[in-house]
Amino acid sequence: MISLYMMGNSWAHRLPARVKLLFLFVLSLLIIPFNTVWFSAALLVLAVGLYASLGKGGLKKVKVVRPLLWMMGIIFLVHAFMGDIEQGIIAVLRLLAMVLLANFVCITTHMEALMDAVEPLFRPLSLFGISPKCVSLAVVLVIRFVPGLMAVYASLQEAYKARTARSNSWRLLAPFALHAIKMTDHVAEALTARGGAEGFCSEKNR
Repeated sequence: MISLYMMGNSWAHRLPARVKLLFLFVLSLLIIPFNTVWFSAALLVLAVGLYASLGKGGLKKVKVVRPLLWMMGIIFLVHAFMGDIEQGIIAVLRLLAMVLLANFVCITTHMEALMDAVEPLFRPLSLFGISPKCVSLAVVLVIRFVPGLMAVYASLQEAYKARTARSNSWRLLAPFALHAIKMTDHVAEALTARGGAEGFCSEKNR
């Protein structure tokens, strides 16, 4: 599995996973009532500032949003076509900020710590015979996969641009799908080595 975790001992690495997830949750709620350009811009500046606090290595991780830029352009153009340029700017700024903030949590938090943080939310499922540890594993894998897949798409874009001078094409979908399948194979192999998903979940108790 491609690991997104960035080794280090910064303040963000030492901060408990639950605190970071709670911070992310609160910010995602604040963007609803504070639907302004200034707040959205400040949120994006905050996100970039968090990466900067990790040093040069942290700033390099900001490029995770590059695969989304063409989509952001479409979102902005749709709003502009509808005559609401300000909302288009707000939408783009908010999306970029939230993706960066979510990725920041991933690169500064071990997978096991994320599982421990979200597992209590699913403990009621044990009443129905569903393992909360396995559900938390599934949730964390989704959190981990999204930035990873974005990084893969970014590398495909760079290679395609070097050959054709264009950054996007439907031809990238096939290799992107193959990379995604390869990533799932790596995850499956890692889980199998630990006795499958059930084995990995039970291993956390030891």
